[in-house]
Amino acid sequence: MDQTGGGELALALLSDRVLLNGTVTDVTLTGDGVLRWTEGGSQRCLEVDKEVLGFSTEGPRIKIRAVVESAKICCPGRRGAPMRKTFVFEPQSEDLLRVWCQKLQDFIDSLGRPKRLFVFLNPFGGKKSASKIFLDDVKPLLEDANVEFTLQETKHQLHAKEVVQTLDLSKYDGIVCVSGDGVLVEVVNGLLEREDWDTAIKIPLGAVPAGTGNGMAKSLLDSVGHPCTAFNAILAIIRGKRCSLDVATISQGETRFFSVLTLAWGLVADIDIESEKYRWMGSARLDFYGLQRIFHLRKYNGRISFVPAPGFEDYGEPSSHMGEFMGQEICNPSHDEPMKVQQGSYRGPTVALESLNWRKIDGPFVSVWLHNVTWGGENTKAAPDAKFSDGYLDLILIRNCPRLALLALMTELNNGNHVKSPLVFYFKVKAFVLEPGPRTDDATKEGIIDVDGEVLARGKATYKSYQKALMAYDKLQITVDQGLATIFTPL
Repeated sequence: MDQTGGGELALALLSDRVLLNGTVTDVTLTGDGVLRWTEGGSQRCLEVDKEVLGFSTEGPRIKIRAVVESAKICCPGRRGAPMRKTFVFEPQSEDLLRVWCQKLQDFIDSLGRPKRLFVFLNPFGGKKSASKIFLDDVKPLLEDANVEFTLQETKHQLHAKEVVQTLDLSKYDGIVCVSGDGVLVEVVNGLLEREDWDTAIKIPLGAVPAGTGNGMAKSLLDSVGHPCTAFNAILAIIRGKRCSLDVATISQGETRFFSVLTLAWGLVADIDIESEKYRWMGSARLDFYGLQRIFHLRKYNGRISFVPAPGFEDYGEPSSHMGEFMGQEICNPSHDEPMKVQQGSYRGPTVALESLNWRKIDGPFVSVWLHNVTWGGENTKAAPDAKFSDGYLDLILIRNCPRLALLALMTELNNGNHVKSPLVFYFKVKAFVLEPGPRTDDATKEGIIDVDGEVLARGKATYKSYQKALMAYDKLQITVDQGLATIFTPL
């Protein structure tokens, strides 16, 4: 906000003398979108793209609503937390007022910012704080930016998916989820089950952290070094910058599920799902139950097959049967009538999988973990090399690991250093097949497959095994469609 550097100014779009805090001063709007003026003997500036949210008129005055770093106000030259601030200018005539408003609006419009958003709010997720987060952070910033919005509270699981399947997307410039990761995943699945999925999935999506995991919001904000806060997340959405996002299709027979975050089987899935019995402990439940699972460690028989990304061809061993297998549909014995994908909806990327270089690794396994983004939660940097749209999933694999060494690995999850351990296999894959088996210590007991924080499949004698899951605890296939979705991203 403070101008301390020199150099020639960009070509001025508009320059005029205005009244500011009772003093007449020169104000300039440059061609690159910077407002410059002198106040108290110091040069001041606002970057419209990064700092100005919107403006309004009040009589002869223009009220410019902005977000600036707090330290720039009290301690110029230092960085601080962003905060809302209003600047008031008074042009010297009505005609000049209209010109200033037109020039400011034209520049803001040129930035491609969203003007109308559909906002999902999950009042039940995490610490049940989403409503407060919306009122304290999201709504004020949207109003400052003159963004119209339609608010929809989710009433039950899969409600967001149901809504977007019939939503008139032409009325909106984006869909925002004030929630954990679950509502965002529902939205992606709902969009891809529409008959117009190929255009529907192009609508930009936004993630505002208000749940337990918040892996997507954390990954987006951390990519530019910003703290994972609702304020920073909605600010990025308002600014309107976008990036592509890979979507993974998980298939079993005619059943499909579309994932944008993670798939886990083994230790991570067991901790994530079984710790729900301790939900009253809050986020501490994961650490508490994680210790239990490490000291009573389970291993699972099974096999993984994969197509490695370039540079990772040495992992595993060649798989001779994959060509034959990939030409067949995978059965889904858990359903008398398989849940078929709607006619005309998205069925996954078109890839000649049988012609690819398949490799395999046999169990037993402690943990199999696939990641599409860097962070699995706000404190879990699971896949430090993951990219939003590289066309690959990052595989974090542990086959055998002593308990104390595993405990040490878990303490490194907050910084991503666990992948540097020789006990961890970490590489990228283009396609993946999981063949889950029973526990090594008891063949009558199986495991849980967890996708984006929800149960995809439950094996025999697992936690809440009586509940029906979308897929069977059996062979399933995962393929990646590079950059299929679009998400709002920070600068």
